[in-house]
Amino acid sequence: MNTAKSRREFLRDLGISAAAIPFVLNLPSIALAEAAPRKQRLVIMFSPNGIVPPNFWPDETGEAFKLKDILTPLAPYRSRMLMLQGISNKVRGDGDNHMRGMGCLLTGIELFPGNVQGGSHTPAGWASGLSIDQEIARFLQSRPDKQTRFGSLEFGIGVPDRADPWTRLVYAGPNKPVAPEMDPYQMLAKLYGQAQDGESLRSVLDEVRSDLEKVRGKISAEDRRVLEEHETFVRAMEQDLQRDAQTPQPARPPEIEAGVKNNNDNLPKLSQMQIDLLVHSFVADFARVATLQITNSVGNAHMRWLGIEEGHHELSHHPDSQTESQEKLVKINRWYCEQLAYLAKRLQETPDPSGSGTLLDNTTIVWTNELGKGNSHTLDNIPFVLVGNGLGFRMGRAEKYDNVPHNRLLIAMAHAMGHPIETFGNRELSKDGPLSGLT
Repeated sequence: MNTAKSRREFLRDLGISAAAIPFVLNLPSIALAEAAPRKQRLVIMFSPNGIVPPNFWPDETGEAFKLKDILTPLAPYRSRMLMLQGISNKVRGDGDNHMRGMGCLLTGIELFPGNVQGGSHTPAGWASGLSIDQEIARFLQSRPDKQTRFGSLEFGIGVPDRADPWTRLVYAGPNKPVAPEMDPYQMLAKLYGQAQDGESLRSVLDEVRSDLEKVRGKISAEDRRVLEEHETFVRAMEQDLQRDAQTPQPARPPEIEAGVKNNNDNLPKLSQMQIDLLVHSFVADFARVATLQITNSVGNAHMRWLGIEEGHHELSHHPDSQTESQEKLVKINRWYCEQLAYLAKRLQETPDPSGSGTLLDNTTIVWTNELGKGNSHTLDNIPFVLVGNGLGFRMGRAEKYDNVPHNRLLIAMAHAMGHPIETFGNRELSKDGPLSGLT
């Protein structure tokens, strides 16, 4: 019998409502006598405008690699890191490098011809294929033992409120860009089905409290702790949304409203909220594939909280000889790395509800970028940093390849998730199969 189905039937027999199921479905105590299979999870994290190579890539390969300035926030996870140098986006065709760097990063295939003009290159349109996260999510959804409520979740932080090839990382198919959700409160509503239309706002927890009480006596002490943490998190998000219970029209805190609209000064707060939501979506098994898009290709965030007034994209165009600009770019990229480190920390400190270690034991985060270096706009040597053990790759090392197409890494990621595709994206670029040397 299907494990997920039997658990749902068990909860229905207890009289548990559909609204309460996300809180309790994946607790080990609800798994009955059936063994809970390992749940592999994948997060793809994006930040823009290339990196500063001398302050990013290690001088050593293998297990003896040392972390450069940008990557120092990942020191606690060095043994769980895999750095892949020498992987390039070789997809060509229409569009400038920022456009192809973004639209071909996860699709591995050309952009359609179009009328969006960028840089000095030909105009272009959307990508002509689906992205690897969606390919993997569709495969998982086709397997009864791996199905989740959403399949995949797309989180955005500071992405502009417009749709063009510079702002879309995920594709559901040819000409089908997927917009990331930038508002953490809208993501909360999506995950838990919370009404947020003025007077109809009701607490998720108030609605399911009696159902959760029915379950508490039938789960282990460890599961009760997990459930309580989950409830506390949802309650905190709700209280942020509606700080004054006497106000009939709920409002976001002003700083969050400003951050969602202006995509700038409140990025640190928004990033923390979105990452916390992502982690809790894994706890509840809403999805096993997620993307975390921080700003966008040509992203020009002004990181004043770092003491930097210039925009990121503006700085990325300055020559290497401008030492002050290079130092600022190192700070900016280190901040992006800090977001990755926070996500790894949250995953590491969260027990996997399946009972198999922590979430980081069963999750791999892939941090990448649309360019290898900002001022050259190169699509060679795209940064790929992996953290976590969800894909079963051999971690704790840095490897250097000889300018291989990134399509091969995308195939390897699919294989590691149990999906043995032969090619992905451009067939010529993926004809050699999955990237070797990862296990």
